[in-house]
Amino acid sequence: MVNTPARGGGLRGRDLALVAIVCIVWAGNFLTSAFALREIPPFLFTAVRLSILAIALFAFVKRPPKGQWPLMIAVALFNGVLHFGLSFWALHLAGDLSSPAIAMQSYVPMAALLAWRFLGERFGWRTGLAIAISFAGVLVLGFDPIVLDAPMSLILMLVSALFLAIGTVLMRRLSGVDMISQQGWTAIISVLPLLALSVVFEPGNWQALRDATWIGWGGALYSALFASMLGHGLYYVLVQRHPVAQVTPWLLLAPVGAIVLGIVFWGDRPGPRLWIGGAMVLGGVLIIAMRAMQKSRPVVAVEEI
Repeated sequence: MVNTPARGGGLRGRDLALVAIVCIVWAGNFLTSAFALREIPPFLFTAVRLSILAIALFAFVKRPPKGQWPLMIAVALFNGVLHFGLSFWALHLAGDLSSPAIAMQSYVPMAALLAWRFLGERFGWRTGLAIAISFAGVLVLGFDPIVLDAPMSLILMLVSALFLAIGTVLMRRLSGVDMISQQGWTAIISVLPLLALSVVFEPGNWQALRDATWIGWGGALYSALFASMLGHGLYYVLVQRHPVAQVTPWLLLAPVGAIVLGIVFWGDRPGPRLWIGGAMVLGGVLIIAMRAMQKSRPVVAVEEI
């Protein structure tokens, strides 16, 4: 991704409205997907979502430059197949929306550590402390009763976050591929592997798809058209006007919105450990983003599932 120079003064007016729309549609994706996953198995749901996205973007994707194909395929497998597939599986198993939405943000400190280890990027002690706080927050969150009822959900979401962190680091080495093409190729490349995983791990998947109501299909459509196309499309507009590091702190409103939607529409009742752990995770991510902004260094955007 190539970012244009920053426009002075930060986000204001129309751009704040755009970032609000991004956060709302990404937060809503947790809720609509959770309902859809009651009808469609996770890997198949992910394949349907990415099939819709591939069809919608097919006419707009551009071939990666020569030599970039191996990296593009790796990004697609890590982000599209492993991250999306496991994150929807985690959401399917979870008894709430809050803990998956929070746990997924741990990919930000994971990506910082991977960039330090493999790309030679350095960070100061404040960023290091923020990384430690985020990981400690995951441990605190893990002892919340609702999380303990479905511990595999937290484990899967953390593994999903790790794959997203790896994919994010690989994306930093990808050149000559715009965001629309990245999304399009990720969708195109991921569909067949996801269908294969669904056949292996989700018996009765095709019957479930045939029996799905408008809730299941609507969730897939929302996820593809609103969360991916609209959400990432507006995000792309924002990072053309501002540095990524300047936009990222605002995107933490997306998991906060998912928590609110979980409480209002899903029946979430977060306990003290979830509130404290969540504050530690999101607070650590915010500090990482703010430190990156002070150094005018790009950080990755908060991802929706």
